[in-house]
Amino acid sequence: MPARPDFLTNSMIIGAHPDDEMLWFNAIVGKVDKVVIVFRDFWAAPRLGPARAAAMAALPLRDVTCLNIAEPGSYGCADWQNPVLTDYGMRLGPEETRREVTRLAKRALGKVSPLSPVTSPERVDQTYRDNFTRICDALAPMLAPDMNVFTHNPWGEYGHEDHVQVFRALDHLRRKIGFTLWMSNYCTERSLPLAMRYLRCDPAPYVRLPTDKALAEAIADVYRAHDCWTWTDDWAWFDDECYIEAPRGEAGGNQNRLMPLNFFSGETAPRKPLPLKTSSALILSALAGAALAELW
Repeated sequence: MPARPDFLTNSMIIGAHPDDEMLWFNAIVGKVDKVVIVFRDFWAAPRLGPARAAAMAALPLRDVTCLNIAEPGSYGCADWQNPVLTDYGMRLGPEETRREVTRLAKRALGKVSPLSPVTSPERVDQTYRDNFTRICDALAPMLAPDMNVFTHNPWGEYGHEDHVQVFRALDHLRRKIGFTLWMSNYCTERSLPLAMRYLRCDPAPYVRLPTDKALAEAIADVYRAHDCWTWTDDWAWFDDECYIEAPRGEAGGNQNRLMPLNFFSGETAPRKPLPLKTSSALILSALAGAALAELW
């Protein structure tokens, strides 16, 4: 059996959503000491949180913990052609307003109770902003200077605003605590404009490892069995993954490089759509109801 790589000593994967731990860290998910998942509940799909909790409890991994932070519903809300980074993640655009209308409509129509713990009391953008502090506060006690921490890359793999936020939270904690922060090499055409900002003229050396396709399928089967698998069903695992110490800030420039990428077409392999569409007539009615409800 091959020796365990040194960079897996005192190691932890921190993934945004359940199944991120095996989609983007396939080669090491069965070797790290601990897996931490950030988000669980999601206001647009009330049954998703309990299903995820049951699935995580059944994963064939040694130590899995969830922070149980609620997803804001930020995916697709940023401008990925001209991404704007913020201290808390990314600036959200006009799509966030439509998403907020959907959230209010679902509350007014009774699709999700306003008192439910999975219903955000604040709009999508505010929840996204506040989650940065929630993530930092929850993770800080778990981290130490001698740890190897693996998380999402700065462009969020295929371009997910939550992934970028988790990276930026850990980058912030790295500066305070001093652990080594690692990332893997997935990218799509959607996230490429942001990824290009992190190229270096002298990048750190990277580690290439073969993926564990059998374990990945076993984990995926657990999520499928609990009806909370959110990735495409025909996903084909890459043969290997590259890991590199996460860059500290943006760089960019001509003739720069980073590491080989596991590049795939993100638009044909998005997370399965969750119920976010509402008709315009229904929206107007729901907004009126929501406005009245907020007064009581």
